[in-house]
Amino acid sequence: MNSFDQSYHDLAKKILKDGIDKTDRTNTGTKSIFGHQMRFDLQDGFPLLTTKKVSFKLIATELIWFLRGDTNIRYLLTYNNNIWNEWAFKKYVESEDYHGVDMTDFGHRSLTDQDFKKEYDQEMAKFKENILNDDAFAKKYGTLGNVYGRQWRHWAGPDGQVIDQIKNLIDGLKNNPDSRRHIVSAWNPAEIEGMALPPCHTLFQFYVADNKLSLQLYQRSGDVFLGIPFNIASYSLLLALVARECGYEVGEFVHTIGDAHIYSNHFDAVNTQLSRDSFAPPQLKIKSDKSIFDLEYEDLEIIDYQSHPAIKAPIAV
Repeated sequence: MNSFDQSYHDLAKKILKDGIDKTDRTNTGTKSIFGHQMRFDLQDGFPLLTTKKVSFKLIATELIWFLRGDTNIRYLLTYNNNIWNEWAFKKYVESEDYHGVDMTDFGHRSLTDQDFKKEYDQEMAKFKENILNDDAFAKKYGTLGNVYGRQWRHWAGPDGQVIDQIKNLIDGLKNNPDSRRHIVSAWNPAEIEGMALPPCHTLFQFYVADNKLSLQLYQRSGDVFLGIPFNIASYSLLLALVARECGYEVGEFVHTIGDAHIYSNHFDAVNTQLSRDSFAPPQLKIKSDKSIFDLEYEDLEIIDYQSHPAIKAPIAV
């Protein structure tokens, strides 16, 4: 078992063995532990899990979306990235503009009612088409509020000041590497109510030593089966991009999770993954000299990624 997959498997096993049964806002139920840390040395490769296939395209396009300060799902949909669709769709079907089939509790109903699932898929397909092709509709219903990209690049400061946390971070890493203030926060209490989903990965900090750049993420809440594999790879990619931008080698990604949980309807999927052995980790290649602010998905490549098949599980909305 490679060290990356082993760290993730150890977390999943710990939750299944020692986790506390808890309720949650989605009414699904979880097993949960509080306070867990994993460390990933990027000198050993790129931590894209191999015991199930994880889509690098979805991870990379979402991160680029964050880095651009974008909060509208249209950009994601141009890459067939559907990971934020449900939150935008929920806003639409609860509005006065929606006149289709009742979509109340669509996340749960689509899992248990096949007739409803067909109607849900049809409505979602129409919704996505409208986001991609209707500017006014996309502006009204594609925007997720003041989520990650807004906080990273356009934090609302005092007196109307706009703070670009990513630009400030890079300037600091280049000019004052020993500072203990290389921090970006997505948790803005004044704007939580205006977000489709309050940020789960709330704060990250960079650290420079021996010309290597490391990053620690504090994640308040982690869906271990669906979300955490993406978060591991996303922030490792962010680390690699910032290191390249600032002239450092990559160091460690340190992942600290507050409430680490497995949803009750993911237990079987987790056990399937835990039954698998790993492959060697892949490598990340950045194929462009563009600034971090100008990179496209096509400028990135994962090399020698071998994995077991993907495992599907429902998302809790």
